[in-house]
Amino acid sequence: MKSQNIYKSDSDGFFVKELRKEIFRMMHYSNSSHIGGCLSCIDILYALYFKVMDCDKIKAKSPDRDIFILSKGHNSAALYVTLAYAGFFPKEYLSKYYIDDGVLPGHLDMASVNGIECSSGSLGHGAGIGLGMAIAKDRDKNGGHVYVLMGDGECNEGSVWEAVMLAATLKQRNYTLIIDFNHLQGMGRDVIRQNNMAERFAAFGFKVTEVNGHDIGQLAPALRDSGGPRAVIAHTVKGCGVSFTEDKLEWHYKSPNDEQFEQAVRELG
Repeated sequence: MKSQNIYKSDSDGFFVKELRKEIFRMMHYSNSSHIGGCLSCIDILYALYFKVMDCDKIKAKSPDRDIFILSKGHNSAALYVTLAYAGFFPKEYLSKYYIDDGVLPGHLDMASVNGIECSSGSLGHGAGIGLGMAIAKDRDKNGGHVYVLMGDGECNEGSVWEAVMLAATLKQRNYTLIIDFNHLQGMGRDVIRQNNMAERFAAFGFKVTEVNGHDIGQLAPALRDSGGPRAVIAHTVKGCGVSFTEDKLEWHYKSPNDEQFEQAVRELG
């Protein structure tokens, strides 16, 4: 898969480039890390918030709203950027990310701003929390779908597969797990081999769709599919969109200096 697939001369491609630039601005200003994972999942978040979910219901906290959980909470900057551009809070808040006396914490805190459904940061919890919310929706006879975005490294956690087994047993139709499958986690490449990710979810009883995680045209229909439980395996490139961050482990930790920030903005256009 080539990351250049995202660079199309359409409104979606332009918008996602703007989101990537905002992520670089936030990381540069706050001198913070995890830019690689933010860039690999930003297309998924754009597809959800601008193509799939009803944001008006989410803003109003309607019982029938869709619910999104970013289980890999260290990629909070990507969700903050998406929420700000979708009108959940002022864009000015983005300059108050991960700094002293700021507004937006480095790991997600559901008490910080509108649109954060679940505090996260400790990996492996989002799948179970999201399943509980999906079950509660059914029991309360409320509409809406629950989406949980996880990293492929996070799927090393046993608690993820406990949630998967229960969701399949319950035939939980309003529950979708999205895997940001970029093959890089904090300690290296494919630390636990799981190239057969789709086969694993299918074996547990999930309906599985594999997509290019940087192609909105593939992502949006896959995320809209009804019936479940469902797993969307989004094949992505860590650090996607900027030459010096793509598929580089160190950008799990590094923050861009002045020169790197300027280069990223030039490349993103």
